[in-house]
Amino acid sequence: MALDSKIPQGHISEKWTNHKNNLKLVAPNNRPKIDIIVVGTGLAGASAAASFGEMGYNVKAFCFQDSPRRAHSIAAQGGINAAKNYQNDGDSTYRLFYDTIKGGDYRAREANVHRLAEVSSNIIDQCVAQGVPFARDYGGLLDNRSFGGTQVQRTFYAAGQTGQQLLLGAYSALSRQIGLGNVKMYNRHEMLDIVKVDGKARGIIARNLITGELERHSAHAVIIASGGYGNVYFLSTNAMGSNVTASWKVHKKGAHFANPCFVQIHPTCIPVHGTNQAKLTLMSESLRNSGRIWVPAKKEDAEAIRAGKLKPTQIAESDRDYFLERRYPAFGNLVPRDVASRAAKERCDEGHGIESNDTNEGVYLDFASEIITKGKQAAYTQGDHNPSDDKIQELGKKWVESKYGNLFTMYEKITDENPYETPMKIYPAVHYTMGGVWVDYNLMSSIPGCFVAGEANFSDHGANRLGASALMQGLADGYFVLPYTVSNYLADEIRTGKIATDTPEFMEAENAVRQSIEQLINNNGTKSVDYFHKKLGLIMWNKVGMARNEKGLTEAIEEIGQLREDFYADVRVPGAANELNQELEKALRVADFIELGQLMAKDALLRKESCGGHFREEYQDAEGETLRDDENFAYVAAWEYNGSDASKSVLHKEELKYEFIKIAARNYK
Repeated sequence: MALDSKIPQGHISEKWTNHKNNLKLVAPNNRPKIDIIVVGTGLAGASAAASFGEMGYNVKAFCFQDSPRRAHSIAAQGGINAAKNYQNDGDSTYRLFYDTIKGGDYRAREANVHRLAEVSSNIIDQCVAQGVPFARDYGGLLDNRSFGGTQVQRTFYAAGQTGQQLLLGAYSALSRQIGLGNVKMYNRHEMLDIVKVDGKARGIIARNLITGELERHSAHAVIIASGGYGNVYFLSTNAMGSNVTASWKVHKKGAHFANPCFVQIHPTCIPVHGTNQAKLTLMSESLRNSGRIWVPAKKEDAEAIRAGKLKPTQIAESDRDYFLERRYPAFGNLVPRDVASRAAKERCDEGHGIESNDTNEGVYLDFASEIITKGKQAAYTQGDHNPSDDKIQELGKKWVESKYGNLFTMYEKITDENPYETPMKIYPAVHYTMGGVWVDYNLMSSIPGCFVAGEANFSDHGANRLGASALMQGLADGYFVLPYTVSNYLADEIRTGKIATDTPEFMEAENAVRQSIEQLINNNGTKSVDYFHKKLGLIMWNKVGMARNEKGLTEAIEEIGQLREDFYADVRVPGAANELNQELEKALRVADFIELGQLMAKDALLRKESCGGHFREEYQDAEGETLRDDENFAYVAAWEYNGSDASKSVLHKEELKYEFIKIAARNYK
């Protein structure tokens, strides 16, 4: 199948405006005749469902949680980007566009990224109107802070809980439409297949997670907004229920899966503390505005810290290696996530790690300097130009608490260490997935009528996502892109009429789902689902993780293939199908993760370059920085499903053409 990205002609700054002006419309009186399914109710899904409900369409929204408010979007901490230039530091739509392309290591689609930058300012206005309590400065204006990969302050935030506040805004809009009857909400339902009729997406098969009943739901268009696939690694910052199933099911029915090897490793997470751990905790990137990252410059000091014989506060300044400031003076601690993560790994690989765990991996995030600086400023504003050290500490800690208090509280509850007194321990962990279902400029997959939004698609971040851009993309897709592009598709559906669910296509899809469930339930295995998920996670982290090489990736493909066979031969799923059965839920999700993991390794093996979060050890310069191959790999790798053995998937390439940005070596020094 040929890939047609449907990128409009014209200047980059006019593409979206001109495209919108030429899209087909559905008149208000015709919208009640049309049904739309939205799978997922995070920021992308909730905003899309609310928007289409407001427009007058009949919307069915599905989430596997007990409430849309439980979507993983609530976990986002640091902020949301927008090119409003409130700080008068030179920001613009073009600057946000450029930073995003550069941050993604020139592996994102140019037109989509510019559209994202264009609509970013509208998102803030929308959210303020919904009552989102963004932080404000002393004059009452919206405040901003910096994030990695930029030299401007464009990130709007609500303390350390921006995702939660934004989701509450979208949830309020969604709840209003539910109350009006325009949206029908299906909580505790999981999509297990998409239904195609005459090649078009016409509905889904969903499982009621309370009763176990399989349900058929029809629509004229289906929107997948089910998030990313980071839990393929088992340990990640994702909510434990986050999965790839909705995306993978549409992939198996004909939607290409793009750039699966592009995974973001977030540099600022609490390190792994034990083999029985099931979840990692993110500490917001916003902390890098105020914290300085370092390790002991002497290996013997690092060894003493790991042994409990030395405290970090006892290490003199001259014996500390602020390695990001040393290596990247222009950006310092605010380099992009992939750069910061690799730098931390390099220090730990050299023996400078500070955490006493199985791997000795961990670095410090230290707020002592910021506490002193802000304490002095606060004292000056009070008229005290010669404050005591105690007063500086007191006022400085109050300032830090006002910015990051809930994050510091969370850290202390988890680690039993006070980050105001002792530097935080952090280390990179799997966080976000830039890959996802391939979509064109209209966010439609290669299945007509199946649209994909937010983290579930691949379109905006290239090989690395800049911090505070996930919330931006989710809301941009749901509020400001899909209402135009889906309506354009639906303009040809007003005479279609109600889609029946008693057709052979729905029956066949339901039977296929039932067979896969019965296969797992009736399997006479001896191992738990988590046993296989952990084994997959270890393969992925060790061989398809922060650093990859040809030998490891080749082994991973073989090992995951064997793991798939072992899973179906020896997994044990207790309980029955027609009841609440969380082990069955996990088994269905892990089956998809195993296939995806193999495709990720295959994709990483064929991409013989280093770019963004994809770091091939064979392709690095003398200083350990990424070496891209723009001549051979400036393309989107869009994979076509070809059976459960993902090593046999078929590769299609969408060439990336940069007309308005000059491709260059990515330099943050």
